[in-house]
Amino acid sequence: MNELIKQVEQWSKEKGLHKGNPDRQALKFYEEAGEVGAALSRNKLDDLKDGIGDTVVTLIILAQQHGMTLEECLQYAYDEIKGRKGKTINGTFIKESDL
Repeated sequence: MNELIKQVEQWSKEKGLHKGNPDRQALKFYEEAGEVGAALSRNKLDDLKDGIGDTVVTLIILAQQHGMTLEECLQYAYDEIKGRKGKTINGTFIKESDL
């Protein structure tokens, strides 16, 4: 996975995206996330796989634009949730403070 992330980061540099406008990259993320939703609603697994991959690519680049790595962001998020208490309701985890 680390090698694949490095390849995406290198691709981003080759395209000049690493120095691009983070607001535009965030919009690209929303566009790709919308494609994930569309694939889910149509039960199109190939489109879902593509959409998830494209969404991760946009997040790798957005992190890169802010001098972060995907690994750092994921570790930060995991450290925040690993001890979280709550309940799973209808397949969605709800943290204790939101119950």
